[in-house]
Amino acid sequence: MQAFDLHRMALDKVPVDFLWEVALRSVYTFVLVFIFLKITGRRGVRQMSLFEVLIILTLGSAAGDVAFYDDVPLLPVMVVFVTLGLLYRLVMWLMSHSEKLGDLLEGKPVIVVADGELAWEKLAAENMTEFEFFMELRLSGIEHLGQIKRAIMETNGQISVYYFSDDEVKPGLPILPGKCVERFTVMPEENEYACTQCSAIFQLRAGDKQLCERCGNPEWAKASRAKRVT
Repeated sequence: MQAFDLHRMALDKVPVDFLWEVALRSVYTFVLVFIFLKITGRRGVRQMSLFEVLIILTLGSAAGDVAFYDDVPLLPVMVVFVTLGLLYRLVMWLMSHSEKLGDLLEGKPVIVVADGELAWEKLAAENMTEFEFFMELRLSGIEHLGQIKRAIMETNGQISVYYFSDDEVKPGLPILPGKCVERFTVMPEENEYACTQCSAIFQLRAGDKQLCERCGNPEWAKASRAKRVT
């Protein structure tokens, strides 16, 4: 084998005419994936559960093989799509009749903010950092956790947020990017401070230097009381 052989890199052992067949195979697999998505009624990946993403990845593997390899016949790939479509329908029906199976395949919604406080242990268990989570909240116009009555991570990864009314907003941890929020290990003045890790609120005095009683974190930010701008 010769390195940087352009003909080998471009076509390997297939003739140039095979490119037309690749185009036809690509259209074929596109149509199959499109039909499958229309059957499931999904419009985007963010609307899909873990089980549905797994189905799509499996379909993608089958579609990729038949599109590019000349020795992969078309009909068996159609059988793969039909089989997975029927499997999908069967599993959806079984999950509608078995909550335990649904929890196993799709997981459960998780409350990650309750009454203005972050459930950081649950967030970590979902393999999501607070930075990613705070970004999602900022996209919803949220400035601090005290504005949130409850936030739920759904099984498809989206965040459902329920807000306090303006007169119920609590002091909360600011979730703006790092440079926008000053952090302290020694309190500059008496105020309500939020733990930057678990968001617990404490009344601290000037000169105080203490670890959070809830999580042991030494860093604090001044709690915000700003109302949500709608």
